[in-house]
Amino acid sequence: MPSLAIVTAEFITLARAQATALGHSDLPIAVIPHPLGSRAREEVRDIAEQHVDAIVALAVAGAGGEAQISSNKTNGYRVGHEAAFDLADDDSAINKRFRERGWGDGLPVFAPTAARVDEMLGCVRRDRHDVIARIAPGFGEATVELIAVNAVMAGCDPEYLPIVIAAVEAVAAPEFNLQAVQSTTNAATAWLIVNGPAVEQLGINAGSNCLGQGSWANATLGRALHLIMQNVGGARPGEMDQATQGQPGKFTFCCGEQTAGHPWQPLHVERGYAEDTSTVTVVGASGTLNMLSSEKDARQLLRVFADSMRYPTSNDYWCGGAPWIVIGPEHAAILGGAGISKAEIKRELWEQSKMAANRRAPGDIARTQDARREELGKITPETLLPISPCAEDIGIIVAGGSGLHSVYVPTFGNTRSVTRKVDGFR
Repeated sequence: MPSLAIVTAEFITLARAQATALGHSDLPIAVIPHPLGSRAREEVRDIAEQHVDAIVALAVAGAGGEAQISSNKTNGYRVGHEAAFDLADDDSAINKRFRERGWGDGLPVFAPTAARVDEMLGCVRRDRHDVIARIAPGFGEATVELIAVNAVMAGCDPEYLPIVIAAVEAVAAPEFNLQAVQSTTNAATAWLIVNGPAVEQLGINAGSNCLGQGSWANATLGRALHLIMQNVGGARPGEMDQATQGQPGKFTFCCGEQTAGHPWQPLHVERGYAEDTSTVTVVGASGTLNMLSSEKDARQLLRVFADSMRYPTSNDYWCGGAPWIVIGPEHAAILGGAGISKAEIKRELWEQSKMAANRRAPGDIARTQDARREELGKITPETLLPISPCAEDIGIIVAGGSGLHSVYVPTFGNTRSVTRKVDGFR
């Protein structure tokens, strides 16, 4: 059966690169004018009518058609055993080489010498050639060795490698939807949450400034996963990564969850793991919003949290997402002290964050109708849109330092968090 891809002009690089990555470098690609999202439906219809004959002709012609587009771009991180390692003693030279080849993230990297990679691999009981996952959108094979190479580049200590491997397994799970997270125009990226003994053993920050700078473990763990997503998955900015603005979390985004003084079950226990098991959870996060409130009444605190979640340009309302809240310890003490369970918090946030559809722009209401028709049926301007299909989809962790602050983390919407056990830690 004839097949082809149809893209607007701004996404031709993504189409070329992904077709090649999937073994279809000769796939015909029809290019239509950009943009579409800001055009009226009548304009989009006119564009379709103007191009439909050419698209049909291209589909019939197939790979032999004159309009086919192929790519000579390579996919994935292939430094492997290149002579680039010969430059390891010269930081300027190795970083220049990596910049030229698009292997970095804009910050200096550590040279992945054979000795450093071997030291990293010594911390896991896996063969270096084992394939942990194929990483979308380029579907490069994330072998244990390539994961170690990128972990070295990020600055990880060798004992961090089991966490990075578990994070790679998690982002490759179908429900995380890495294909979309990596190639969307949204600012979405992967946020790592570490639970269990590994938090203390590796010095992962779950306290003051846990989402900020200052922790080697947090910074390098998050960075390692993002380098793998780029270098093995092929999601380089302007190529397969089409983020309109992006966000700082695309460099690194990682924290631990507290256990001491936690008024509820920590995340990994909530998800069925033993308390002494270490896990990593990945979330398709679109950013962060600080929530400051000195309110001491627990119900009023939940009300303002819910109101903070409710904004009309949210992907979570469009797709029916799975947003998160990082509850600060002082807010957690207020809520826990009132005897409110985590499940009850989720239900109240879900109910109180419902938003009238007419707060969204008319065109966005139409998109929401298309995306959530099966879930919600007909959507009118007065329909109250839930932020997620059910209360249980809202995620909660306790982390942070002193102060009456919590953090709202909206998501890409069409993604679900995934938790994986970290082998090598009890």
